[in-house]
Amino acid sequence: MQFSHSDAMWQAFPELRAGALHADGIHADADVEAAIVSFSAIAEARLVKAQEGEFPEIQAWRRGFSRMGLKPTQYRCASEALLRRFRQEHALPRLHPLIDLCNAISLAFAIPVAVFDVEKIAGDLEVRRAKGDETYLTFAGEIEHPEANEVIFADDEHRTHARRWTNRQSGLSAVRETTRSVLIVVEALHVSAGDDIARLVETAADALARHWPVVAKTAIFSSVSARFEF
Repeated sequence: MQFSHSDAMWQAFPELRAGALHADGIHADADVEAAIVSFSAIAEARLVKAQEGEFPEIQAWRRGFSRMGLKPTQYRCASEALLRRFRQEHALPRLHPLIDLCNAISLAFAIPVAVFDVEKIAGDLEVRRAKGDETYLTFAGEIEHPEANEVIFADDEHRTHARRWTNRQSGLSAVRETTRSVLIVVEALHVSAGDDIARLVETAADALARHWPVVAKTAIFSSVSARFEF
């Protein structure tokens, strides 16, 4: 399988920096609470000094959403939505150890972290503009069709695994109790994104190895190195 961003995405967002991890052997019995506390404390310390909307990582995504024709306060990137909820409630709901861990890492870095069940992806996965005929399964079980030109994560069967880029993932490839193989994607647009993405990927790989019997395959993307075979 392969993960990539389309050439058109790199042309439209040359500041994009991204990374990915693939791991087999995930299970739902891992105890990640200590790690969650540690990563959450980093976010808590940042939020004491400023609200998430002032973070350069979030401001860059807001500008990116505006360039896609979206109202950034109506459609938020995943990390902003998590930080906003965390600031208000000082905690996030527990869903699955891997999701909980990745959400905490996303809080600490203020960078969106998407996690997909590989077995639910048909063929390759690409971040690209939608044609408008793709299908998207909501977490409520409803079928939607992305708008033409919307940025989506699409597989070879034209199924959408995330809408509005980093805004909302699909219920189709969401991590569940039975998930064993995962693809984790991290993306950023801010000035120091290259360094921060590299640190995030390294941090996530280490966290996976600490909690599951896995050695993640990793990749860092740029316009000249834009594909990940796994």
